[in-house]
Amino acid sequence: MKANKLSELSIEELESKKKTILSATIGLGIVMIIACCTLFYFAITSKNFALIAVAIGSSLTLMPCFISVGQINTEIKSRKSKYL
Repeated sequence: MKANKLSELSIEELESKKKTILSATIGLGIVMIIACCTLFYFAITSKNFALIAVAIGSSLTLMPCFISVGQINTEIKSRKSKYL
């Protein structure tokens, strides 16, 4: 698997990649919120409280997206500080 090096991308490419990842994260986040609300509803109505743990644990799937956005932000900030 080829490593994705952020240092090889231009600032414009980093900005577009950040925009793409953020829009995908927002879309996935909205779906996850709806799914978590549905799981909470089914957990309460069926008295199967293990579904609450599943709903909370599934929110961890968004962590890689937030980590990659953070890495892109630090790369953009480090490049902008070089040019100042």
